[in-house]
Amino acid sequence: MPKKVKTAPDILLISATVSLLIIGLVMVYSASAVMAEYNFDDSFFFLKRQLFFASLGIVIMLFMMNLDYWSYRKMTKPLMIVCFLLLVIVLIPGVGLVRGGARSWLGVGAFSIQPSEFMKIAMIFFLAKYLSEKQKYITTVKRGLVPTLGLVLVAFGLIMLQPDLGTGAVMVFTSVAMIFIAGAQIKHFVVLGLMGLAGFVGLIVSAPYRLQRITSFLDPWSDPLGSGFQIIQSLYAIGPGGFLGLGLGDSRQKYFYLPEPQTDFIFAILSEELGFLGGAFVLSCFAILLWRGLRIALYAPDLYGTLLATGIIGMIAIQVMINIGVVIGLMPVTGITLPFLSYGGSSLTLMLTSVGVLLNISRHMR
Repeated sequence: MPKKVKTAPDILLISATVSLLIIGLVMVYSASAVMAEYNFDDSFFFLKRQLFFASLGIVIMLFMMNLDYWSYRKMTKPLMIVCFLLLVIVLIPGVGLVRGGARSWLGVGAFSIQPSEFMKIAMIFFLAKYLSEKQKYITTVKRGLVPTLGLVLVAFGLIMLQPDLGTGAVMVFTSVAMIFIAGAQIKHFVVLGLMGLAGFVGLIVSAPYRLQRITSFLDPWSDPLGSGFQIIQSLYAIGPGGFLGLGLGDSRQKYFYLPEPQTDFIFAILSEELGFLGGAFVLSCFAILLWRGLRIALYAPDLYGTLLATGIIGMIAIQVMINIGVVIGLMPVTGITLPFLSYGGSSLTLMLTSVGVLLNISRHMR
């Protein structure tokens, strides 16, 4: 267990997180005001909900920051059971809410939760506990890799039934990073990588819309009004932004050209309004956050803390790379939100909760 003596939390991590949160709130309003006014007669519709979840997330972040992270181990099993139940419940027709072709939400009206988001953090807690307790077995297949990856693949399968390839991929990549840090052998990863690549190709081929996303990523102008529409509109937003942008609130693409500009493609609107300078500042904040997170993982007082911090910072880094890669046309559309900036209650609350865990570990650093 870590020492009971606590120091001040990582100030740079707090500063980067707060900066991203404030920018996110401003950009959610700017990107959604036109759509909200048209659909709900309230330009603040999305902002008010984002503010609610931001406030909730900050409260939970402060709570997690001051609750000894070693005690998280007691919550692991109940949390995993609840998350698996939610993943099953959301698949029930009439219970799970369908949005964007995926049955991924539970709730009523505008207030809903996304169980797959909760599973991402639950899996990190589980793997940190299991791998720290069973590290001596991690170099073996039967007692090391099979139990850990087996549970990950079951969760991935349930998420894919929604279907939600993006969230599932983030969870799998984060889990693999944690298993690697725990000491798994490289040769096992080579085999698993080849199997995973074959499975990924199978998932793409099995669903025509996924194959369309791949082809539209390679040449979006081959179907400009269909599968390539989002990428093209995103690039039309980024291009005119130039170095300084068109000005805050002056985006053109948010006028019903770019679909859902306040969620997955919010970075495109930010780049259009605040230009290269604004985008570079956001990326700098993420770089600081990732740097401090890696430092916390490196100097954590025990293996459990190291794995917990590694999982959290890995999850954030993977989401940032995928989201921005999609927005600038380097990756196929996946439906991944940009941490702290995109509109979404489940994502924002859990990201702030995760930062609370990092801040807690930072108070026990060696």
